[in-house]
Amino acid sequence: MNTKSNKIKCPSCGEPIDVNKVLYHQLEHEMRKDFDANVKKAVQEKQRILKKEAKEEQEERIQSLQDQLQKKSDQVKELHKSKAKIEQLKLEKDELQDKITFEKEQEHRQKLNEEKAKIKQFEEEKAKRKITEAEFKISEKDQIIQQQKVQLDNMQQKLEQGPVQWQGEVQELAIEEWLKEHFPQDAIVEIKKGQSGADCLQTVRNLGKNCGTIYYESKRTKTFQVAWIDKFKADIHQKKADIGVLVTQAMPKDMERFGLKDRIWICSFDEFKGLCYAFRDSLIQTSRAVVAQKNKGDKMAMLYDYLTDNEFRLDAEAIVQAFAQMKKGLDAEKRAMERIWRQREKQIERGLGGIAGMYGAIEGIAGNAIQPPASLELPAGDEEE
Repeated sequence: MNTKSNKIKCPSCGEPIDVNKVLYHQLEHEMRKDFDANVKKAVQEKQRILKKEAKEEQEERIQSLQDQLQKKSDQVKELHKSKAKIEQLKLEKDELQDKITFEKEQEHRQKLNEEKAKIKQFEEEKAKRKITEAEFKISEKDQIIQQQKVQLDNMQQKLEQGPVQWQGEVQELAIEEWLKEHFPQDAIVEIKKGQSGADCLQTVRNLGKNCGTIYYESKRTKTFQVAWIDKFKADIHQKKADIGVLVTQAMPKDMERFGLKDRIWICSFDEFKGLCYAFRDSLIQTSRAVVAQKNKGDKMAMLYDYLTDNEFRLDAEAIVQAFAQMKKGLDAEKRAMERIWRQREKQIERGLGGIAGMYGAIEGIAGNAIQPPASLELPAGDEEE
């Protein structure tokens, strides 16, 4: 053996062999083997961590989408409830119309029976008077035609008055409910049917003190009647009200919008919602002025001067316009939210569809090693036995 070169002779062939090279190759082989094993182990661990993080992130996304879907489902349920309530109201309205029609038909039949009885009585009297057959037929036909014409006119008048009366009552109730909702501190008194007077009386209260009264009359017809004003003025005088407001669907010919006519404020239902704030504030301000200057003026004169002043009209118009703009903005927001809801619903559907497809593809590759979320599984009752 040569100690300097660390070489040995091969016992088989006698060729010199470098021991350092052999040891180097063996050591390199062992280190490479250990390195490959460590790299493989590190890669497997990293893959496991990435899979776990991806799974957790995916579950969080699925949970978020499910929460959004549940919220949307609740909103849809509320919408269905509102639609069901509207359909119920329509059904009740149809039933009421059918009931009224049935009562009118019964009344018509009763009148026909009464007319038949009269005709029968007339026939008996004719026999006694020995009226000729030709005269009897002519008289009978004339009488039937006249009676049927009167009945037809009466029934047509009642049918035309019925819907108008119901529409008027609906507007009266709407005025009372709106006042009670927005001015709970005031006294809102309904004038019952059958009693003389207008429809509703509002007593304005501020800090427990009565500041004045506003009298409301509701009209909902196709044409405006000038006689309403004189009657309403008499009702205001009887109740000793401070302000009279006539809420009507049809405005006078010389008025396109709300205004003062013969000391009566005339407005539509939408304008009434803004004007009542101005009327109420004017009564409160007048009450304060009267308290501060008890002996310096007449309360009614001060109130009349204030209400007929151009400044009050401008303030009232500003309030009405503000309410109109608020309603317009509310309608726009409603339409925008409906569009956003539909857009989000489509996004959620696409997201859920993508997640289901992704898990299906992974499950097809990995088999039972990948467990999908419970929300993507069939219910127990739908599985094949």
